[in-house]
Amino acid sequence: MSKALGRHILVEFFGCSATILNDVIIIEKAMVEAAKAAEATVINSTFHHFSPYGVSGVVVIQESHLAIHAWPEYQYAAVDIFTCGEKVNPWVAYDFLKKAFEADHGSSMELNRGQKELLKRINVDYLSKERDLATEDLNPLFKRDVWFTDKDENIALSLRHKGNLLYNEVSPYQRVRVLESYAYGKTLLIDDMVMATEEDEFIYHEMIAHVPSFVHGNPKRVLVIGGGDGGTIRELFKHESIEEIVMVEIDEKVIEASKLHLPQLSCAFDNPKLDLRIQDGILYLKECEAAAFDLIVIDGSDPEGPAEGLFSPDFYKDVYRALKPEGILNLQSEGPLFNTEAFLDLNKCIGAIFGRQSIACYLAYISTYPTGMWSFTMAQKGKDLRYTDFNLADAAIFSEQHNLQYYTPEIHYAAFALPPFVRKMIEERVSK
Repeated sequence: MSKALGRHILVEFFGCSATILNDVIIIEKAMVEAAKAAEATVINSTFHHFSPYGVSGVVVIQESHLAIHAWPEYQYAAVDIFTCGEKVNPWVAYDFLKKAFEADHGSSMELNRGQKELLKRINVDYLSKERDLATEDLNPLFKRDVWFTDKDENIALSLRHKGNLLYNEVSPYQRVRVLESYAYGKTLLIDDMVMATEEDEFIYHEMIAHVPSFVHGNPKRVLVIGGGDGGTIRELFKHESIEEIVMVEIDEKVIEASKLHLPQLSCAFDNPKLDLRIQDGILYLKECEAAAFDLIVIDGSDPEGPAEGLFSPDFYKDVYRALKPEGILNLQSEGPLFNTEAFLDLNKCIGAIFGRQSIACYLAYISTYPTGMWSFTMAQKGKDLRYTDFNLADAAIFSEQHNLQYYTPEIHYAAFALPPFVRKMIEERVSK
């Protein structure tokens, strides 16, 4: 056999795990580890998740590269393994990846690249000197360029992260993960949807907690459904009037992930005023005594999986019963541009139960949530909701004392000033 500059294996893997082939984090790690198993020197990795599914990426090694494109819908992956020199054995990487992707079988073809008898070497030592000058200040360590994508069939948000999963558990209800992104820090994911990040979580949690607390004026007993990351109770406990918070979270894995990796969010779990219950919030409210709470906050995820029941009329009838007279409900009600149907259905449902004059929608802008525009819906039991009738001076002092980063009395007022397209959307499709 003639000597060649490199060995090139073109690979097809069939019958792979669709879940693995749609997981950019697992694939990137497998490709990097396959290169290392073959005794290659890894320099860089770049991977991206496509919407709605599929992963492409390349691991650059000192001896050339490993590349992949995955089609999870066909349980198929095309892999390209190119190694130069005698040190690295590409077939070791092949065997590693076949196992990592749980492939039923693989098909491959090896090519010798750069047959030496067909090539003529020239003197290019000057190029080496120029490269040394150009790269003398660069960090030679392995660099990762890995992207996580929160997406549905129409829209996606991509975050570059450091490649490793800090937490990765599958509960009976959902998959809970924590990764570390470059722009937003540690990021909590549920079923690969962004729930909270270190850099912008304060927007969501300050707005879901302080707006209803100031409108009520004196909440003493509070119920929080969901909110397993701890951010909502952290903000609520800043109100001195609160004597007890009952928090009902269905999935203890969310709490565990937050306690382990998001201490700024989970710092209130040891508050003696907290009654934490790991159970289904829907069932809790069904069995709850009437007129038990001044404030109920629904801090759930999107209407899928265990949170789906938080978007039903029967659930909000139970909420209404559990509120004290003039008690307040507040909930995250999706993005008007992102999940329009859920946003309008919630508004209509709650309006039918509480009365149209007793509810109002307000907005906040959260950069890691789909479209950035996010809504909350507030309702008051047995009273027309006067959402700007609160003590502005107290709210201003409160915001300053607690070093709030988003909520102020001015933001409170402005949040209820809906853009015309949102107001018309509600008027035309809900208020009829």
